[in-house]
Amino acid sequence: MLVTEEFTRFPLLMWEKVLSKVKKAVVFMDDKCAEALHWSGGAATLLEAGARNLKQFSSFEACGANEPKAVFVVSTLLKGRTVDIIKDIISLSHFQYCVVFTTVAHSVHLLANKVTTEMEGNPVFEQFEEKLCEWMGNMNYTAEVMHVPVVFAPVSQQLIVTPPFAHLFPLLPLDLETINAKRPEKKRFASLTDIDMHCLTAELQIEVKSLASALNSMFETTGTREESFALGPMSRIIAGELANHPQAKNRRKTAPNKASIIFVDRTMDLTGAVGHHGDNLVEKILTVLKPLPGHVTDMQVDMLELTSLQQTPHSKTVLAPGCLAQTQSSARSLWETMLTSKHKEGLMEVRRQLVEAASKENLPIKMSMGKNHNTADSFPLSFTQLSLSSLPRLPFPALAPWHAALGDSDFPAVLRQLLPLMKPRGSEDASGSGSRLREDECGPDELILLLVYLYSLADEAQPADHDTEEELEKLERDLIGALTLVITRETELSPLLQKLAGCTNPEELTTKQVHSAVEKIFKTLRGLSSTRNHLKQLRSIYTASDGVHQNFYVLLLSVYLHFIYLGLFLG
Repeated sequence: MLVTEEFTRFPLLMWEKVLSKVKKAVVFMDDKCAEALHWSGGAATLLEAGARNLKQFSSFEACGANEPKAVFVVSTLLKGRTVDIIKDIISLSHFQYCVVFTTVAHSVHLLANKVTTEMEGNPVFEQFEEKLCEWMGNMNYTAEVMHVPVVFAPVSQQLIVTPPFAHLFPLLPLDLETINAKRPEKKRFASLTDIDMHCLTAELQIEVKSLASALNSMFETTGTREESFALGPMSRIIAGELANHPQAKNRRKTAPNKASIIFVDRTMDLTGAVGHHGDNLVEKILTVLKPLPGHVTDMQVDMLELTSLQQTPHSKTVLAPGCLAQTQSSARSLWETMLTSKHKEGLMEVRRQLVEAASKENLPIKMSMGKNHNTADSFPLSFTQLSLSSLPRLPFPALAPWHAALGDSDFPAVLRQLLPLMKPRGSEDASGSGSRLREDECGPDELILLLVYLYSLADEAQPADHDTEEELEKLERDLIGALTLVITRETELSPLLQKLAGCTNPEELTTKQVHSAVEKIFKTLRGLSSTRNHLKQLRSIYTASDGVHQNFYVLLLSVYLHFIYLGLFLG
């Protein structure tokens, strides 16, 4: 088997350890593990393995007297709130057999319990097994606790993601201020590059060590010895933790396979993340579709096109959305094509397979999905969901004009062009011509993306002088006020705005609360353009116009890979 195939199979191998314990059990799983399972076969995999039911990991869940076995799958330490929820569920049920899987390794549990010396066996897990028996009401009942790194989700044959670590974000200048505030003045750090593992908060240390442990498990299972490269302060810390992992030294001596692992702080090149410079169909889909509720890696597909329901604000709550994660081989093949081919080629393949499927069923062929219910019912549901995902075409701010403006004007002049866009949805424009057309509107999310895009390139495209700095500060105050008004006028808060504002209901928002959040956004934006200042060879991702060629941006990762491959070749 090829090494790449072994990596793709690794998440499934980890889930097999869970599946071996779920027969006749009710499974309780937290959201992060559920999302990883979502890309590895979903709930159907558990039920096929013999599980009776799958329930949310919540204190409000329980089982009846005829359900004596429970399996818990959690992505957290067996401490605090997690322990409380497990105890609540067991106390309200009649279990005689409990199995607990945690994605956090035992060595990390020792660190969380401030145990620095190495210990034989798994004493933390063994103590928790005793607690489980105690909560079940009989010390002779069966309890098992084990670590299984079910944190990887195989999105495709070439792409594996880690949903449980989606919130693990690179260090920002604001983090440096927070760290320095707790240190004596003479021992404060000059930059983020000076920070090491021990300077991080206890919670962040746990996250970093958990990720390093999961990566080590993957390399252990695939028989791989890695060569690590890191770009960015956080990446350097993670790479160091992986290198110093207790089991890594022996693994590197005996592993038959070799691979390079590249850690890159996303903040090194946020332009690429928000600019959508690729040309494949999936990237376009991710741009326009909303996230699947409770997920960070999948999107929801509107299935109303397959029904006779009217398109109303309330109809979307009647029918469960579709998604991009599919298990059928034909749908997986289409998904791989959509993910790796160019936009137009992907659409052509979707159309070709639609025509082919319709021909097999002797159905009338129409190039529009429309509401041909008989046709839709005859297609596999997984294939239909992927086909529907390629239909929406929603407005998104064109970044090319802004990219050009950065090279032609100073940064304040570019930002000044944003002010007319920062109006509440449906408001009257400056010419008094009535409410703006929806296709011309930019919502708060799009405006924030534009700001990230511009600030990530600003310092490199147009370095600011003293006079420009004063003008920029004044302009930022105007932008802060305008964006605050846009957000406070929203009738529905997107997931991004909910996170920024700290609430889910727009009626709970106050102007002061939003203004404070927006001020923090701009403070963070100010630090984006300086994230590459400590680099020597990779400081520039922007090339200005020379009168013959237009100014252009190059993905940092592509440049970095060139340096790595060149270094490996010369070495």
